[in-house]
Amino acid sequence: MLEKINNAEDLKNLNLNEKNILAKEIREYILEVISKNGGHLASNLGIVELTLAIHNVFDLNKDKVIWDVGHQSYVHKILTGRKEELKTIRTLDGIAGFPKTSESETDCFNTGHSSTSISAAMGMAKARDLKNEDHSVIAVIGDGALTGGMALEALNHVGSSRTRMIVILNDNEMSISKNIGGINKLLTRLRAKKRYTISNKKGRKIIEKIPLVGNSIVKGVTKLKKSIKQLILPRMYFEEIGFKYLGPVDGHNIEDLEYLLSRAKELDEPVLIHVLTKKGKGYEPAEQNPDRFHGTGPFNIKTGESTKKRSKDYSKAFGEKLIELAEKNDKIVAITAAMRDGTGLKNFSEKFPERFFDVGIAEQHALTFAAGLAKEGMIPFVPIYSSFYQRAYDQVIHDICIQKLPVIMCVDRAGCVGNDGETHQGLYDMAFFKLVPNITIMAPKDFEELAQMMDFAIDLKAPVVIRYPRGGEADIKFEKHEGIELGQEESGQVKLVQNELRQIELGKAEILREGEDVTIIGIGKMTATAMNVANKLEKDGIHAEVINARFLKPIDEKAIKESISKTKFVITIEDGTKIGGLGSSVKELIVNNNIEDVQIKCFAYPDEFIRHGSVPELEKVYGLDCESIYNFLKKLLKDNKKDDTIQT
Repeated sequence: MLEKINNAEDLKNLNLNEKNILAKEIREYILEVISKNGGHLASNLGIVELTLAIHNVFDLNKDKVIWDVGHQSYVHKILTGRKEELKTIRTLDGIAGFPKTSESETDCFNTGHSSTSISAAMGMAKARDLKNEDHSVIAVIGDGALTGGMALEALNHVGSSRTRMIVILNDNEMSISKNIGGINKLLTRLRAKKRYTISNKKGRKIIEKIPLVGNSIVKGVTKLKKSIKQLILPRMYFEEIGFKYLGPVDGHNIEDLEYLLSRAKELDEPVLIHVLTKKGKGYEPAEQNPDRFHGTGPFNIKTGESTKKRSKDYSKAFGEKLIELAEKNDKIVAITAAMRDGTGLKNFSEKFPERFFDVGIAEQHALTFAAGLAKEGMIPFVPIYSSFYQRAYDQVIHDICIQKLPVIMCVDRAGCVGNDGETHQGLYDMAFFKLVPNITIMAPKDFEELAQMMDFAIDLKAPVVIRYPRGGEADIKFEKHEGIELGQEESGQVKLVQNELRQIELGKAEILREGEDVTIIGIGKMTATAMNVANKLEKDGIHAEVINARFLKPIDEKAIKESISKTKFVITIEDGTKIGGLGSSVKELIVNNNIEDVQIKCFAYPDEFIRHGSVPELEKVYGLDCESIYNFLKKLLKDNKKDDTIQT
């Protein structure tokens, strides 16, 4: 069947049996591709029949479908002329892992972050009405995304405005009542009545006394009551705010899905279709462990095991250190926004369940919740991916920094993250945090320095940002040793042996090696690149001074001024943007201190959204790899062209 499908029009010619065969073949094809490329697997396996039904009922050449988050759009891409291109998904110059308007007209809106689809769909539906056009607008959103306040705000707006549009709720964990915590308030009056409470307790006690079957009856009734609530409560909630509620419907029954979608298409009011699906459908390892296969690297299809050797990464190092700290200090708590495993908090949550809080996809709430905890003397650590910290910027300013509350904001996945592309690159946190008063910003060069910074952050008792990258340490090792010397090459990298690791001091950088020809300042993971560049230059007789900035704010003005006053030539290396990061800070330092006759070159990502590809590939594309920086400096300094104008 899959060979016959080149676009959505081909789908409309299939009968029901052929569509079911096609669904099976699509799952097999997605498994084959993702096992090699990595990507979002469980969500795409779970949405196959729903996507087929949407494409069969609607015409996406005119009708608009917005996929919330968008990581479940692989089936949609297959059905819209990108079947062969799927083999390139998430690779450099291949198609993206999320909807992209630049790829296809049927990708009507770019998505990548959660809870945005209903708002965008509402805007498109209103534009349609204002232009007197006639087409359907559909938002496909998962139940977990409804924990995002933006989705609830949009639902309220759509329902109260009576705008004609469709919301498809993809409930893939049977957890709609849990994820919309306020639904149960609809029955609060009944439950709160004394007569109801007494009769409920008396009834339970009487039934439990029945010999042999009493407890079984109670359990059966409880289960039945929960099932009835699951059917009734969502209908009550959505119809109360203005939606026509249809469902729940089996999300793997194409015939039933097409019937409800066709009915919804005819209605002139807001419609919500409640679809029940199973994450990882059709692939047992993903069905059993949907979280593990939410976003996965390459894996063995037969076993489900990763084909890449897993090593310790920054998230795991953070989690291990946090447990160590929490064992000594009962005021330490951890907060996550639906990313327990991804941020390294799984073991912490099991060891300290009462001090672990998963607030769902609600970054704004997470930060103000942390502020409340801090105000009352607790020490909250809040690890959130860099690209998702963008969603809580106001809370950082208004609720944390104005009050100088000691919230420790751990920015995971900082810098270039690679294959997920534009919406997930963590390139902007240094720039936007730097603008905020009363905040300290740090970035460790390795795991040991991360642990030191966590200790320091607790003692500082002020708002702190600690940013660290996805993945593990760089190849270069910063080892303890008396004196500074160069070791032997290992796998193409020169191994550095440095002085005893110094304790973190507020606003103090670390001089890794001395030199008089050029000052190289790195921050975070790029400190290793700075050292590797210096080691290669040393072999050419060029002596570089290397500084591990450690702090972006406050920056170590004294150490940097002394170094660049000596060398008169400084380069900065960072995994952030040229605007607002380390390079900008060093330029400001030069201007503010009237340091004359200094040349500067900033190696950072340009003022554009960075596409998808592996991190090494993207660093090479943008000239941030060791070899590119080394070749630039070698040519400039070896040829005695240091006085030439350098583009910044």
